[in-house]
Amino acid sequence: MADAQPLTLRELDSIGVDRLRGVGERKLAALEAFGISSVLDLLTFYPRRWVDRTNEARVSDLEPGKEALVLVSVRSVSKRITRNRKTMVTAVVGDGSGRLTVTFFNQPWREKQLHEGLNISLFGKPDVFRGGLQMTNPIVDLIGDRTGRIVPIYPQSEKVALNTWEIAGFVENALERCTARGIADPVPWPVQQRLGLLDRTDALRLIHLPDTMSDQSRARRRLAFDELFRVQTVLVARKRALERDSLGIRHEVDGELVARLREALPYELTGAQTRVIAEIEADLAKPHPMHRLLQGDVGAGKTLVAVSAMLTAVQGGHQAALMAPTEVLAEQHATGIRRLLDGVTVPDPGNLFGDRPLRIELLTNRITGSDRRDVLAGLADGTVDIAIGTHALIQEGVSFHSLGVVVVDEQHRFGVEQRAALRDKAGGAVPDVLVMTATPIPRTAAMTVYGDLDVSVLDELPPGRTPISTHWANGPLDEAAVWADVRAEVGEGRQAYVVCPLIGESEKLELASAEETYERLSAGELHGLRLALLHGRMPSAEKEAIMDRFRAGALDVLVATTIIEVGVDVPNATVMVILDADRLGIAQLHQLRGRVGRGVHASRCWLVTTPDPDAEGANPRIEALVK
Repeated sequence: MADAQPLTLRELDSIGVDRLRGVGERKLAALEAFGISSVLDLLTFYPRRWVDRTNEARVSDLEPGKEALVLVSVRSVSKRITRNRKTMVTAVVGDGSGRLTVTFFNQPWREKQLHEGLNISLFGKPDVFRGGLQMTNPIVDLIGDRTGRIVPIYPQSEKVALNTWEIAGFVENALERCTARGIADPVPWPVQQRLGLLDRTDALRLIHLPDTMSDQSRARRRLAFDELFRVQTVLVARKRALERDSLGIRHEVDGELVARLREALPYELTGAQTRVIAEIEADLAKPHPMHRLLQGDVGAGKTLVAVSAMLTAVQGGHQAALMAPTEVLAEQHATGIRRLLDGVTVPDPGNLFGDRPLRIELLTNRITGSDRRDVLAGLADGTVDIAIGTHALIQEGVSFHSLGVVVVDEQHRFGVEQRAALRDKAGGAVPDVLVMTATPIPRTAAMTVYGDLDVSVLDELPPGRTPISTHWANGPLDEAAVWADVRAEVGEGRQAYVVCPLIGESEKLELASAEETYERLSAGELHGLRLALLHGRMPSAEKEAIMDRFRAGALDVLVATTIIEVGVDVPNATVMVILDADRLGIAQLHQLRGRVGRGVHASRCWLVTTPDPDAEGANPRIEALVK
């Protein structure tokens, strides 16, 4: 008889967990409560974390105020109702080194979950109460009584009494039953060897039942590879299907309009811009739609590349659209692109004078009444050449006569659905899509996240752009130097931003708020300078008025929330101060830093943090940006 083929994931999905040893009606119901009905569900129900018994704390080692993980057994459990009608469950737990009191508020089900002799893990921050150690509302995991150096901790529920070793036992039984045939692996053995990957069977065993933490890490790496591989396969298949089945526009890329743009530029294109424009034009000349990601640092000249692509559509009799995530950014683009294309006309053989004006329109939710009707009519009849807007471009009632090129700015604010919605309004053939982002994305990550897009990178700044120096101010003495630098720059006629993570004060988070910071700086460190406050809760008209004053130089310092992360272009601003910088992600910090360094003057970014006594001075995100 021929050897049986390895088990496929589809076969594993067809085998019910009720066929496993020890799974009766009660256990089956408990597993199904977790969404586990098949062997595949069970094998892919991964532990949420793993406990290395050699590194766990003992009760006698616990210190007040320091989070710790302990493995203990329950000695006693009691419940009472407090004076304010709250339920309080108290458990006394311990190990060989001592005892600990654990208190749960408003979790009455803990009385039934915990019972004498039960082995559990607790993760929390102990404190001192009536002379003894106590944990309040810690994270609890049911461990069971099985031993092993590495303990897998599975997701658990207050309603399901299924301890971690019971789940591990079912997994072990499932893997034993798979041993004879093995589990099919889509990654060929030579590729596994080249990439240093476990095979799928070993990965599934070691993610649940590792002998060492190194085993667990290797298993996670292989299973993460599988997930990314599946995502990439779907995205590439989608891209190939779009190329195969979608009718695109074969653009004429050597037209007069794009040539006029380049002749009108007061500067030469960088080598990177020339290369990327050539990559885009090669896509535009093909019969199937372009789907390309344009990645470039702030100030690298992405907008000019996008305008070149849009004019390629216009010179062929089509339209172009640029969609931005915020009204501020859309308005900024409209102003900048109109300025860039001022005086550029469209060759028109049917026109008495040989040329016609280039019509650029802005469409956001602030455009209303007759102005909105005029823009919508122009989009529908083709007299609008370039539309710049927000999500308003994909709302009901918006249609294009012949949309040839779509540019989406700041992709991390849009999903595939929004891109598709704009594409669906094209009015015929599928338009070419160019996605722009200033967020630094490693090429391998870009292939994963944007697998349906080809990638172009602008890795060169235009002449005259000065690099931004980044400094870390960690503590009051450093912060004093920050405000001195702001005053010095304003004294030279420059401007500055101060960014705060919150609008108003927070009782839960000790973070600088924009309102409190504005009041403090106005009366203190920056007293006498012209300050203004900007945040997202302000009416749009008020926000725009403040931005207009800042652009015009009527303000020295703009105190704002992260609303200015994108869309603000003031070349005279040379200092960016980011308060509580350690509370923001590295991509957001990079975007904020890019608000300065947009002119010819040297610019600085200050990352201000409060010293953390437990961090020993290290902060990898801040240090990476400073480098």
